[in-house]
Amino acid sequence: MAKILKQVLWVLFLAFLLLSVPRLASFFASQFNYSVIDPDGTFAWISVHHIFQALVFLAIMIFIYKATGIKFGFGLGDKKIGLFFVRLFVIIGGIYLLVSLIIILITGSFPVFDAPLTLRNILGYLGFQLFLSGPSEELIFRAFAITMLGLLTRGRFFKGTISTANIIAAVIFGLAHISIEFSPLAFSYDPFQVIYATGLGIVYGVCYERSKSMIYPMLMHSITNVFAVGATIIAGLIIS
Repeated sequence: MAKILKQVLWVLFLAFLLLSVPRLASFFASQFNYSVIDPDGTFAWISVHHIFQALVFLAIMIFIYKATGIKFGFGLGDKKIGLFFVRLFVIIGGIYLLVSLIIILITGSFPVFDAPLTLRNILGYLGFQLFLSGPSEELIFRAFAITMLGLLTRGRFFKGTISTANIIAAVIFGLAHISIEFSPLAFSYDPFQVIYATGLGIVYGVCYERSKSMIYPMLMHSITNVFAVGATIIAGLIIS
């Protein structure tokens, strides 16, 4: 019983850390005025947000590594496995983009980019998705979360392919896509986005655990986002 309680408290502590640092990053990013470089609020705020949260967790991980020797997959790991996953996601992303364009042409409707389609907005947001979204979030929710959760949580599911730590990290990743307001208390979220993020989080986690590197999940995450955003941008250009 004491062991189970210890595991539960450890999971709750890590969940609190994983969900609270991004909110702290939101507060930090909101202290600056981005109107000169990003008048439409498309990419600057969220870029600062992701840089800040990544730096916080990177500092924590370096401290833990120096104190305990725990590694977090900063190296290339198993390149064969990692590149297999990356190639798979390039193919899936390409199919997604193609299907999206077919839907646009047939129906004339598709979720559009929620800002003016200027060159600055397009390059800024695609740049964020390519260089910051995957690296920041995979550093946090895969490299840090799965490694730390794995210290106390054991067990695997689906014929040993998915670890308990991976599932918990993915669920927390999904919960991170829920917006919370405290005054008054209110929650806003897209159920599909939460489920989608959780599912992708498990896949990223499998890649992280098998390749023993955060590099490949970062690439997969960025590829997924670039293809998804690219589809909305192309849709906006076609519809307009």
